[in-house]
Order: sequence, then C-alpha cells, then structure tokens
Amino acid sequence: MKKIAVLGITGSIGQQTLEVVLEHSDQFMIVALSAGHNIALLKEILLKCQPELVCLALPTDAFQLKKLYPKLRFVSGESGLIEVATYRKIDLVVNALVGYIGLKPTLAAINAHVDVALANKETLVVGGKYVKEAIKKAGVKLLPIDSEHSAIFQALQGNQVTAINKLIITASGGSLRDKSRDELSLVTKAQALKHPNWSMGAKITIDSATMMNKGLEVIEAHWLFDQDFDNIEVLMHPESIVHSMIEYVDGAIIAQLGSPDMRIPIQYALTYPQRCVSHQNKFLDLSMIGQLNFTKPDFKRYPLLALAYHVGRMQGNLPVIMNAANEEAVHLFLRDQISFLQIEELVMNACSNIPYVKDINLEDIDHYDAIAREYVLKEGASK
Repeated sequence: MKKIAVLGITGSIGQQTLEVVLEHSDQFMIVALSAGHNIALLKEILLKCQPELVCLALPTDAFQLKKLYPKLRFVSGESGLIEVATYRKIDLVVNALVGYIGLKPTLAAINAHVDVALANKETLVVGGKYVKEAIKKAGVKLLPIDSEHSAIFQALQGNQVTAINKLIITASGGSLRDKSRDELSLVTKAQALKHPNWSMGAKITIDSATMMNKGLEVIEAHWLFDQDFDNIEVLMHPESIVHSMIEYVDGAIIAQLGSPDMRIPIQYALTYPQRCVSHQNKFLDLSMIGQLNFTKPDFKRYPLLALAYHVGRMQGNLPVIMNAANEEAVHLFLRDQISFLQIEELVMNACSNIPYVKDINLEDIDHYDAIAREYVLKEGASK
C-alpha cells in the first residue's frame, strides 16, 4: 500500500488525484493532505478518505475543524504544508498547489527523502536549480504530472536524455485562440475561463489563454530533462491529443497521445514504473478525431511565451519576477480590476523595470517574489 500526501486536494488536480486513489484503493491511501479556503469541499473529501494530518490555509479554519474532527490532526499555513510534505508515514507527495507557494514544500519533501509527483510547475520555474541539486543529493524521484511533461517522460522511457535532439511541447492555444489581438482587448473573464479542451483551475485556465502557462512549461521542461532552450519547441495543437513529443538524434519522433484527461498522467505518476487498468479515465478513439493539426505559435500574438524563453535563458531573478508578476496580474484580472491584455502589460513591465540580478541564492527568491508582487499591485491599482 503506497501512502500518499496530497498538497492542494480541493483544486482541480487534487480532486482528480483523489478520484485515482479511490479507484485504486487497494494500492493507494491518502494519509495527509492540504486544502485552501474551500471548507465545504474539504468536508466532502473527508467523507471519502481518512487522512491523519490536514493542513489549512488559515489557523482559524484549522481550529474550527478540529472541533468537528477531534481524531484528526490539523495544522495551517506554510509550516503546515511542510509538515504534510514531510509526514513520516508517506511514500509520495503529490504537489497540486498552484503558484510559488509550492516550492518550499517540494524542497522539504525531497530533503526528507520522499518522492514527489509534481503538478506545481512554479516550483521548477523559480527554484529549478535548487530542486535539481536537492534531488541529486537525496536520490529521490521527481515525477511530472503536467500532461506535457508526463508525455515527454513517457516518451523517454527506454532512451537516454543524451539521445534527445529536441523536445516538442504542444499547446492548445487556450480559450481565446481564435481571437485576434484587437478582439482580446474586449475579452471578459467568463470568455477567458472557458477552455475548449481541459477542465482546470481558474489561474491555469487564464495562463493557458495568455500562453504564460506554456512559457512556464518550457522552463519546467528545461529543468526536468536537462535541455537547452534552443532545443525546446512549442507547437500549437488545438485538438490536445498529442500531449508532447521527443525528436531523437536519429530523426525518430516519439509522441504520447491520449484524451485530454488529467487522470491519465496523475495515475502514471502514482503507479510508475508500472501501469494499471482504469475504468474512469477517458480512452481515445482516433477515428472519431479524424485529423490532428500543428502550427508554429505566433510570438507577437503571444508575447508572454516569447518572454518566458528570454527569462529562462537569462535566469537570475527574472524567473521569480515573471512568475510573481503573473500570479498577481491574473488575480487582478479574476477580480475584474484589470483587462485581459493588461496581464501581459504588467508582467512584461515588471520584468523590464525591476533591476536584473544575475546571481541569487535560495533565500533571495522570497525577496524578489515580494518585490514583483508589490510592483504589480501598485501598477495595477493605477490602471
């Protein structure tokens, strides 16, 4: 029985992880978990699984729930996330958190010699160097859950990283892919949140529409698979059937295909290196798809994708600034405080106007994260 901790269980990936665990309850057991502010959903989840340790965002929520569930141990905040990630009984941490908040629990789990199944791409965007160093030292596995990186990971099985010629990461184009730049100025929150293929959380859905999500994935792929940015290509693929590909040095391209169903890569990360039967995952019928389309992205149409390549190459404090600025800008948009195109404007201005520092350490990340957030909140308030 593999004992699992799930960080962010009330989010989209967290809930789908729970579905996979419940379908294979003979193999997996959730013994620790974290949730944010969705207490009603958490109560439903606690009826389905019996964890021993629960972390909440707010200590007041933890205090109140302790009265309702006296047999459970409740913790809160960042320190609580780290307790969940390092809980002594676990074999694997599923990090389904959204945003920079996922970095420290990931590092804590690795340093505690616990394998990590990672859906939190920001962990590698802002702290890839330190995560890689920690993995090498601890000798643990980092298993990708993002569909694109899981696809590359699966296509890599039986081959060497040194045999890769380039990685090809596919992108759906998001909810606004058929709109021109002029039309984007009038986009509503409801339009931006309506993804044509995937069911995801609000922040990731907006990132998909701006293609910031794909930019973050490019940086994540750089760290996961030790590839130069010149060897990482993005292709627009509106069907979301080919989740990514590897072109090898002999000219062969190996792709992973499947329905746009996140339970497939989640299950693979949980069962790796084995596969097991699933009766709830969506199976693919290529005859019903008919055709698959691929085009190169327009970097003028998606300037945040171009920015991510630049930021990835520059490193230093730029990945931290870009990620923090994007998180705050998306939150402003979701609160109807800025327009859709102002997300790009705020992120790009933050990267241009906050002084670049080439050499930073792990402790500096918090500092530049705070500076970028303050910049965006100040600039956003003047829009």
